[in-house]
Amino acid sequence: MTDLLLFLPACFALNLAFGPNNLLALTHGAQNGVAFAAAASLARLAVFVPMIAASALGLGMLLSASALLFGAVKIAGAAYLIWMGIRLLRSRPAQAGGGAAGERPAFRLAFRREALAAIGNPKAILIFAAFFPQFVDTSAYWQSYALLGAVFLALEACAILIYAAAGRFAAALAASRLHWFQRGSGGGMIVFGLLLLFSPQPGRA
Repeated sequence: MTDLLLFLPACFALNLAFGPNNLLALTHGAQNGVAFAAAASLARLAVFVPMIAASALGLGMLLSASALLFGAVKIAGAAYLIWMGIRLLRSRPAQAGGGAAGERPAFRLAFRREALAAIGNPKAILIFAAFFPQFVDTSAYWQSYALLGAVFLALEACAILIYAAAGRFAAALAASRLHWFQRGSGGGMIVFGLLLLFSPQPGRA
């Protein structure tokens, strides 16, 4: 119980850390509302489930140890973030809204963005592999890992709602300047892509 009480605030700090997926939740919340952003973010949670399972099996350590594997995943993820940022910068402001005619394609795009942003960041699985073991009860390894994973996903959902609500609030205050918010999101994606591209492999900095 003591370990779990320590895990909760530390984990929530990781959930709230500003990164590509949380930037997407912020952007989707501003463009289409909290419910839309929350639904799109289910893709992120779905991706994190096998990542948590993989880290429990030790694949996170393999990713950390293999410079070639880490580099390949990192380059692919960085390229996608930069590409997505350029798309946001080039898209017209009219595409930011969620009109009835384009609502379904817009959701599919948002869902795919969330999933690919999560897949493309190798640091997610490394967080699970390096952070979770500090709190795992080795006498009940699988049950403990499953509990930590469930708590992480619940806190991640809370972080998604916070970012989506913040984006919606910001858009409501400056609805006429939503296109600048979109441009800022695109620039932020490019920055995150470049940071990921030039980030050192964990343990080899």
